[in-house]
Amino acid sequence: MDGVGNSMQKKAAELERMAEVLVTGEQLRLRLHEGKVIKDRRHHLRTYPNCFVAKELIDWLIEHKEASDRETAIKIMQKLLDHSIIHHVCDEHKEFKDMKLFYRFRKDDGTFPLDSEAKVFMRGQRIYEKLMNAESSLLQTREEEGVSYERTLVASEFIDWLLQEGEMASREEAEQLGRRLLEHGIIQHVTNKHHFTDGGLLFQFRMNFRRRRRLMELLHERSRVIPESQDSPFCLRKQNPDNGNGSFLSVSPTKEIRVVCVRRSSMSSSCGSSGYYSSSPTLSSSPPVLCNPKSVLKRQVSPEELQSPGGAFMKKTFTIVGDAVGWGFVVRGSKPCHIQAVDPSGPAAAAGMKVCQFVVSVNGLNVLNLDYRTVSNLILTGPRTVVMEVMEEVEY
Repeated sequence: MDGVGNSMQKKAAELERMAEVLVTGEQLRLRLHEGKVIKDRRHHLRTYPNCFVAKELIDWLIEHKEASDRETAIKIMQKLLDHSIIHHVCDEHKEFKDMKLFYRFRKDDGTFPLDSEAKVFMRGQRIYEKLMNAESSLLQTREEEGVSYERTLVASEFIDWLLQEGEMASREEAEQLGRRLLEHGIIQHVTNKHHFTDGGLLFQFRMNFRRRRRLMELLHERSRVIPESQDSPFCLRKQNPDNGNGSFLSVSPTKEIRVVCVRRSSMSSSCGSSGYYSSSPTLSSSPPVLCNPKSVLKRQVSPEELQSPGGAFMKKTFTIVGDAVGWGFVVRGSKPCHIQAVDPSGPAAAAGMKVCQFVVSVNGLNVLNLDYRTVSNLILTGPRTVVMEVMEEVEY
């Protein structure tokens, strides 16, 4: 079989676009709950539970830089309304209006339409989260046709795991699930040459269910069909999605914000997850980018230099509580690894993390002699709250 075919790729891209709307809406819903924008409200002696005021939400979108102006904010919310993510509490308005009207997420009142396509994405997301949080070694770096691929699944082992976890009742049903996950763009063969079958072929998740997303992505119709590189399992929020160069914002030690260019990955690159923690089911796809390929360090230091008494480095401890969509930083390097980039609006930046800091310990475990992949995995598979010790160069 020479590829899964253009028609299947096109279908997967269309379904992936639908999932992108679902995840963006879900991440917004979680953020609005955390910000107390969604709450019970009264009008004419009647209480409307779990709703938001359209006008107030538009103010919130602009304040949080999710929309540049009110017109753009309205377009974003209209997209969610058109896809049945939100609705007017009395279903009296089919348009999202910049007024003191009550709207509600359908997931908050149990009216979200779970069609067969949405159910596949929900199933894929649950399986993805279970795999990422499990202590099993199902996801590994493996070779196929002489090429090494990271975070791969052997189809037959994946089916064994599905049966063991009670996800499916038989191998035939598990194989059918694998085929549906592939058809929906959730997984793919490492070289995109084969459909899913119960055997020794390697597959990867091509959808990233933990990536932090921007609401502006809703207004860009073209689907992203290239998986994210796994060079670092943590990603930042992409800025200027229409800019062909692609970039991320990175917080420097002087608190200035600069743009760090990124390069694009190929279809054959490995895909998988970013290091974002998700506390509830979400759906997402991966951006075709690689985070900060060039090290931000002026020079590499050794663990001994970091720990030298009276040296030029001081220790800091951060407690980073993952929000609904992640922690928001990138680790790179080896022995010791360092903070390569920080999302300016993420939890890590709020805790005080900066680039160029060296990672000493993660949740009490000394990691000075580990590489960034191992450190990333410790964070990725650990609890939502991460306690990190870092060493920062003292400026005199």
